[in-house]
This record gives sequence, structure tokens and C-alpha cells, in this order.
Amino acid sequence: MKDGFIKCGCASIDVIVGDTEKNAKAIVDAIGKADKLGIKLLALPELCVCGYTCGDLLLHDTLLDGVEDAIEHILKSTSKADVVTVIGAPLRNGGKLFNCAVVIYKGVILGVVPKENIPNYGEFYEARYFTSASDNDFYEIEVAGRVAPFGQIVFVNEYAKEYTFGVELCEDIWVANSPSIALSENGANIIVNISASDEVVGKAEYRKTLVTAQSGKLNCGYLYASAGEGESTTDMVFAGHNLIAECGNVLEESKLFENSLIYTDIDVKRISYEKRRVNTFKAREDFGCVCFGQELSQTKLTRKFSPAPFVPSDEEKRIERCELILKMQAMGLKKRLAHTGAKKVVVGLSGGLDSALALLVMVKAADSLKMDRKSILAVTMPCFGTTSRTKSNAEILANGLGVDFKSVNISKTVESHFEDIGQAKDALDVTFENAQARERTQVLMDIANKEGGLVVGTGDLSELALGWATYNGDHMSMYGVNGSIPKTLVRYLVKFYADTCDNADVNKALLDILDTPVSPELLPSKDEEISQQTENIVGPYELHDFFLYYIIRWAYSPKKVYRIALDTFAGKYDKEVILKWLKNFYKRFFAQQFKRSCLPDGPKVGSVTLSPRGDWRMPSDASARLWLKELESL
Repeated sequence: MKDGFIKCGCASIDVIVGDTEKNAKAIVDAIGKADKLGIKLLALPELCVCGYTCGDLLLHDTLLDGVEDAIEHILKSTSKADVVTVIGAPLRNGGKLFNCAVVIYKGVILGVVPKENIPNYGEFYEARYFTSASDNDFYEIEVAGRVAPFGQIVFVNEYAKEYTFGVELCEDIWVANSPSIALSENGANIIVNISASDEVVGKAEYRKTLVTAQSGKLNCGYLYASAGEGESTTDMVFAGHNLIAECGNVLEESKLFENSLIYTDIDVKRISYEKRRVNTFKAREDFGCVCFGQELSQTKLTRKFSPAPFVPSDEEKRIERCELILKMQAMGLKKRLAHTGAKKVVVGLSGGLDSALALLVMVKAADSLKMDRKSILAVTMPCFGTTSRTKSNAEILANGLGVDFKSVNISKTVESHFEDIGQAKDALDVTFENAQARERTQVLMDIANKEGGLVVGTGDLSELALGWATYNGDHMSMYGVNGSIPKTLVRYLVKFYADTCDNADVNKALLDILDTPVSPELLPSKDEEISQQTENIVGPYELHDFFLYYIIRWAYSPKKVYRIALDTFAGKYDKEVILKWLKNFYKRFFAQQFKRSCLPDGPKVGSVTLSPRGDWRMPSDASARLWLKELESL
């Protein structure tokens, strides 16, 4: 449970309708299995102690007495299991019968939650037996000789303030005003739903949509455990459809018609952060809480983190995402061009990934405006480190796309500038590099002025995070179309365009650009080899994009980022390499904020952006000491 990871599970057991003794044994077995797997919070189906489909037997004391005997057996048999378990049972209270969730831990009933919304339509007729929680006048209930809290409850772990949960039952999620709304507003970071949802055509997909949306709307983890094989099939079939979701994403899902146990790690610290971040989330204190003492331990991670969190792993979704992002970039630029009345759109085309993507976006924007593609001017500006490979790819790409192309060799101008400022030509220092970048920006700005145009920036999100840009050089433009696109995603966007274009020259140039090492080409090259490879200097972009996502989007601590990176990149990067580049990320991120404080305009396309006018506001002189101190302690 350290770092906020709580291993949670949902299980469908083999129910025998009406046989509470056999069902109790199945429940005990499920809890034992969960305990061995390290699961700390387990959800079992609605009325699983007796079976949801008992019908009028639910009104018989013989069955109801058997339910309490079964709960007594379950409590005694699981008194040493370190699993908080939610089980479903029909329970009597004050002369009424309630459809209840019984929350147990180490032989103790922590609380009992009655069902709020009692369905009485279609194949459901629960109102024949059960009273709604809204008609309940009691705050306690006696079960198996034990008195426990009764009603809406938020359960709180006394060792971890973020580890909180509430319970609703089946139909409760299907109604407009679900109990989970109030539970979440009252501090529940995880919602447990024990259900007996029958299966009909199309229902599973809708059920999944409900769970996904509820977890997203409430910024919570959501466990949904449903009845499966064993229930009566007289009028219905049950598929045991179990789901675990978090903040709008399904983390685990069972196969239909296979009684099974699914489990994963819910990140309650991430959930708490999201609730703090979203200031429209309402917090209330209407309910009482029940504390339980489940001690903290290191959760062995089951949950897998994508090594490329900005890129969908599913190919179909990735294609859809690429289409959408290119359109969003183009629409942003389209509006700026229409507003400014620019006659030309100018870009520095280096033959690298970022400038290639910027040019593709410019073409889409121009086409949308029905502008002649010749209104786009791609300028290559070779200097000391430019190779014929990148220069050639720039020209081929520009010609293949039908845009205007111009080559301006800046070597003599830069050498003259060196003389002006007393810079030695053989001093390959930061001045040597940045003078070239700033000269290129000056050329682009002056050409744009001359042509009545607008300069489009090419820098991407990863470079902004690392400060890998020359201040007032490639850092500056009149509109930056790539400012919220991380490098890992830039590659997929360019590859997508290459795979879908019908121009052989464009395809060939883009594929070679994708195969070219990322480099600013600011240092002299030997034998046409790129001598300056960015990832050798600042670190692998796939690591930095991984760090960026979890640090900025979810405010993960340094040690938590390090932990999940070790798990995600095991076998590819060793722990020393990951730690080295993580430290480098933090150092550069804090030191280079001043560049992000004065960014050009550009469209936001994803959940992470570093624009000072968008999602990220940070003083340029903030200290990284606390973050680095935490890394030094690892």
C-alpha cells in the first residue's frame, strides 16, 4: 500500500442457490486465495451468501438464519486474512429485510450498507422482498450476534488517509443520483459495487461504459463484482462480469461466463491528487466514517504502466488519435492564419522529426483554408553541422508536398557574428551552438516580415520539459504547433502520415527522417556522420516522456516515478540508468522553466501541456532541492 497502490480484486464465486453453507465455504476460499495474492480489498457479488435468485425463499427465516450462520462461519474462518472483503447478504433489521453489503475484516464486521435503489421492473422484482435504504430508520444492525454500523458509510484506513472506500449495490450505479456520488464527495476514493446484473445482448458493453464513466466523473477507483455461474437460470443468465476502473480507465475486466478473480492496483494517491486538482469537485462531510487498521506494506505491483503513456497501445485507437491530433494542430494554425491574414507561412525545415511534423500540419491547415501550398515557405539553413542527408530529406519533403522551398546558408553570417563578439571558431561551446540557432530564427523572422508571413515553431513538448531549445532561438516563433506533442508521439504522427500518404517521395523522405538520429546538428560533422545525438546528451526520450507524464499529469513523487519506471522498463534500462536520467530530468525541468514562462501560442492537444497560459504555472526560480533529495535517498 506504499506510494498509494492498493491491490484490489473482484471475484465471482460458484454459488449454489439457497445453500448458505456451501456458499460460505466458497467465500472463505475466495478470501484465502485473495490473501495469498496480496489483495487488500476484495468485492464479492450481491447476495452471494445465499444466491441472488432465491426468489420467495428470501422471505423464509430458515434461509435468513442460514445466512447469519454462514456469516459467522466466514468471520471465524477469515480472522487472520489481511483482506477487507465486501460480501452480499439479505439481512433483517427492525422487522424489515434489506439487500446488504457486509464489510468484514479479520473476523470483525466493519459495517453494513443497505441497497438504496430497489429495482422492480422487467425481470427484477426486488421490491417484493427488500426495503430501500432511504426508508431505513436504524443506524445499527445485529448480525450473527454482532452489532455493526448500518447505512451509508465511508470506510477509512487509519494508516493511510487516502485509502478510503464506500459501497453501493448493483442498481445504485444505474440511476441518476447514485449513492457513489455522495460517497465520493464525502471522501471515498474507491467505490465498491457488489452486483447481480444478468446478461442480455449488449448489456456488458453498456455496463462497462457505466463503470468507466462513473470512475471518471467521480475521480475514483471503481470495483464492480457481479454474480456468475451458479445462479438460477430459470429466467436469467449471469455472466460474472467483473470490472476494475480508475479515473475513467478500465484497468482489468473478466471474461464473460467464466467465474474468476481479477485484481490490480488502484492508485489512491493519484485519485486524491485529481480531486484536489479539479476545483469543481465538491467535498462534503455528511456521512460518518468507520476506521479500520489495515497496516501499510509494499504492494507487489500487478498493474502495468505503458512505456509510452502518450501513445495508445491499441493500433486502431492509435490511428484515430493520430488523425485527431493532426487535425487539432491544423485547426489551431488555420484560425491563426485566418485571423492574421498572413500571406505566407514560414518554417525552418531541418530534415528532422519536429520540423517535418510542423510542415505536415501547415499543409493540412493551408488545404483547409484553400490556400495555395506555394504560400508555405520551407527554409533550410545549413551551417557547420548540417549533413547532406538531412538537407536532402528537407528538400525532397518540401518538393513532394508542393510547398515553396528556399536554402539559406548561414555559415558566413555566423562567422561574421563570431568576429563581432570575439568568439573563436574552434571553440565548440554553447555560444558556438546557440549563435547558429539564433541566426536561423532571425532569418525566418525577417523572411516572414518580408513576405507578409508568419513563422511556425517546431519545438515539441519533450524539448520544452528539458529546456532543450535555444532561448530566443528555436525557442521562439509566431505560433508553435508542436508545443504539446511529446517526442514519442511526434514519431507516431510522422509515421502515420508516411503510411497514409500516396506520394512515394514524401513517404521515402519521412521514413528516412524517422530513421535519422535526433540531433540539432550544431557541431561540425565528420564524413557526413551526425556528430551530436540529442539522446546521448539529455537521455532517451522514451524515458523522459514517461517521467513527464507521471510527474506533470499525476504529480507522482520522484521515488514513485522511479519505482514504476523500474517495473516498466525492466530488461531495457537498468536501475542506474533510470536513476541517472530521472535526476537529469528534474534538474533540467526546474532550471529551464524560464523558457516555458514565455512560450509562443500553440494548441493544447492532450492532458499534459507546459504553456504558462494553459495547465502549467511555475516560478522560474523554484528550487528542485526537495525532489532531488528524495532521489538521493533511494
